[in-house]
Amino acid sequence: MNYREIEKLIEETGQKLKLKKNLIDAIKKPQKIIKVKFPVLMDDGKTRIFSGIRVQHNNARGPYKGGLRFHQHVSTDEVKILAVLMSLKTAVIDVPFGGGKGGVTVDPKTLSKSELKKLTKSFARSIYKEIGEHKDIPAPDVNTNPEIMKWFRQEYEKIIGKKAPGVITGKATNDGGIKVRDEATGLGGAAITLEVTKSLLKKKPQDTTVAIQGFGNVGSHLAHHLTHMGFKIVAIADVEGSVVHEDGLDFHSTLREIKKGQKVCKTCYCSVHGKSDDCGFVSAEKVLETKCDILIPAAVGEQINKNNASKIKAKIIIEMANHPVLKEAEKILEKNGVIIVPDILANAGGVLASFYEWQENVKGIKLPYKKAQSALIEKMRQALRSVEKIAKKAKITLREAAYMVAVSKIAAATEKANRS
Repeated sequence: MNYREIEKLIEETGQKLKLKKNLIDAIKKPQKIIKVKFPVLMDDGKTRIFSGIRVQHNNARGPYKGGLRFHQHVSTDEVKILAVLMSLKTAVIDVPFGGGKGGVTVDPKTLSKSELKKLTKSFARSIYKEIGEHKDIPAPDVNTNPEIMKWFRQEYEKIIGKKAPGVITGKATNDGGIKVRDEATGLGGAAITLEVTKSLLKKKPQDTTVAIQGFGNVGSHLAHHLTHMGFKIVAIADVEGSVVHEDGLDFHSTLREIKKGQKVCKTCYCSVHGKSDDCGFVSAEKVLETKCDILIPAAVGEQINKNNASKIKAKIIIEMANHPVLKEAEKILEKNGVIIVPDILANAGGVLASFYEWQENVKGIKLPYKKAQSALIEKMRQALRSVEKIAKKAKITLREAAYMVAVSKIAAATEKANRS
């Protein structure tokens, strides 16, 4: 996906909503792109200069919100895309945030812990004027974690001379984070899966088969919650391959083996027969072609393309990864009657939990763990129902409907801000 594609989606949506061109243009473009270069004293005594970026897409509905990634291939175009997706996500689930994204061009595996800490603090110093509890609130992303968030916050608070726990989310629970945060994206995806099973498939979870590509933080929490909801998970994949069993996989036994260091593609526990020898083992790409009711790409993007779209056997695809279905594939899938729940809705549980954390840190509104889980599930269900209602009424896809919900909310907030 390139930025022009997402601009086109916003343009088309704006035209359907009969928005003025200048308003559509305002929503398409990031409000600010901050590029910085900052020094880090390395363990060998030499100073290296690193590049960082923060894209602030839109704050009409609230503070910019989005992750910080540390990766050797951080590009402006990619960060712009992720920032606008955050604006759309927060709008479609009705959270009072805007969208942002940022990162540092670095391979963190090449740094010692002390170098990583110094890099984080130096980056925080370089952008501290652009962020704040009511301005721009970063969070963990690729190769960043609660410890890195702690370092970032510590440096920010040192500079401004006061406590500001809400300047960052995704913190450890003993640093002001909340328990539901780790599972939030997977839990939100499970809530969406349960809802579409009822509303679109008209089936019970125990009669519904699911294949999941991706078994990291999102995929494993998703599988955990789907298992407890009663779904039959027939395939699980990670980057090295997948395990498939038509009778269903035993998630808990599989996870236990993975935690011991076993590979997914060499682990076979059936939910009916226990440890088994009759699983199928295929590649992570091939698992997308599994016979199932619901397919959930929860790994990296751009997995379903024109070459494999016609081989998809699922009735519904739930996009837990960002942009897993290419546009060329979407046309084929639509023709074949496959329904796609778009990423800006399906994987928005994470930012919803971030809102709960920020709300607790800044406004003192606390949600106990079980209540946070329930609130997240209900908010995701409400968002899906709103999108389904528009899709049905306008006879459009769920993606088109989700964009209509999001863009209309951003447009209304932008117009209101312009009048004030």
